[in-house]
Amino acid sequence: MDSSATELARLIGDRVRDARAAQGWTLDRLAEMTGLSRRALVNVEQGATNPSVATLLALSDALGIGLPSLVEPPHRTGPQVTRAGEGATLWTGEHGGRGVLVAGTEPPDVLELWDWTLGPGDEHTSEPHTRGTTELVHVLEGEVEIRVGDERTVLATGDAMSFRSDVEHAYAHRGDGPARFALTVMEPGVGSRPGSRDPRG
Repeated sequence: MDSSATELARLIGDRVRDARAAQGWTLDRLAEMTGLSRRALVNVEQGATNPSVATLLALSDALGIGLPSLVEPPHRTGPQVTRAGEGATLWTGEHGGRGVLVAGTEPPDVLELWDWTLGPGDEHTSEPHTRGTTELVHVLEGEVEIRVGDERTVLATGDAMSFRSDVEHAYAHRGDGPARFALTVMEPGVGSRPGSRDPRG
């Protein structure tokens, strides 16, 4: 990992450990709640790995804190500004693609704003999010193929789409040159499941 990825991995590890402790959970309990192995959780908490988006979602959902709470800089009062280049890169593709979380809100109704780039041949498949999650996509450059369940839609530059993302879905780019799109994810009621609470109190 480069220095920025190493710093992000340590930040995520600290926040997962703190949130788990706030819930009063052991590593075994968190493993049970997320479906992740105990060894994988140890690696995350020690900052020894750069977790995948799927792993981060499993952790943030189980802990009831929302994905932005795991990766964004420490909260300050007033407007939260993310300068160019400061977003958390949480996915990289084989052909130059990147998924960067640039802004987000806190529970219970979590909004995430992403800046995605896909290189030719890049594809990102996402497991179903929690029930009721919705995504909005706006293509800024190139063409993006979006699969929601078994339905595929190709969006050109300037096109937009909204869909329920509590089913498997994917983003792909089949053309030449890069494709770029803005993605907003709305996950309502984070932390409202029985036995779950916001670890910050």
